[in-house]
Amino acid sequence: MSIADNLKQVLAELPQGVRLVAVSKFHPNEAIEEAYQAGQRIFGESKVQEMTAKYETLPKDIEWHFIGHLQTNKIKYMIPYVEMIHGIDTYKLLAEVNKQAAKAGCIVNCLIQIHVAQEETKFGFSPEECKDMLHAGEWKELSHIRICGLMGMASNTDDVEQINREFCLLNRLFQEIKANWFADSDTFRELSMGMSHDYHEAIAAGSTLVRVGSKIFGERNYNT
Repeated sequence: MSIADNLKQVLAELPQGVRLVAVSKFHPNEAIEEAYQAGQRIFGESKVQEMTAKYETLPKDIEWHFIGHLQTNKIKYMIPYVEMIHGIDTYKLLAEVNKQAAKAGCIVNCLIQIHVAQEETKFGFSPEECKDMLHAGEWKELSHIRICGLMGMASNTDDVEQINREFCLLNRLFQEIKANWFADSDTFRELSMGMSHDYHEAIAAGSTLVRVGSKIFGERNYNT
């Protein structure tokens, strides 16, 4: 099946209110262009240098979402064009995004990354750390970022019950944080969870953004 066919199949499975981030990292411009021609506009990248090169050479109505682990020294390169940063995993990173956005004169949409998976390699705040950070209130002074919701990954396991538990935990945390800190915010509405192997479970648990790559573009070639 072609990229366009794969895309159509995934989109057909998404209920209203759930948006697709087509994970295009490590895939060439031609693959993105094929998905673009089929109507996809939101693409996810995990390397700032790669995303910037693609931004400069591809249509300007693409929404670029940064979904990788972000290093502070790379932030400034993508601030002028990035639509959303999914992986804010420390307050220091949030403050640095704010600083670079202030220099660029823009406001950047951010999601707070929550660590609920069993793997130690995953990044993010624990649920308690996230609530402590929000309770401390320093983030309210950051006028060039917009906290739009949460992002998280379930454990990489075949245990569907565990995946469901972790996604449901993320949803409960999202609802609690919205009620306590963002009750009056129209923009705190995104719950980014679910990838190619578990996006059905994520949608059932309340995801609003699914990050699907290999199911659309095929397996990645990491050697190029």
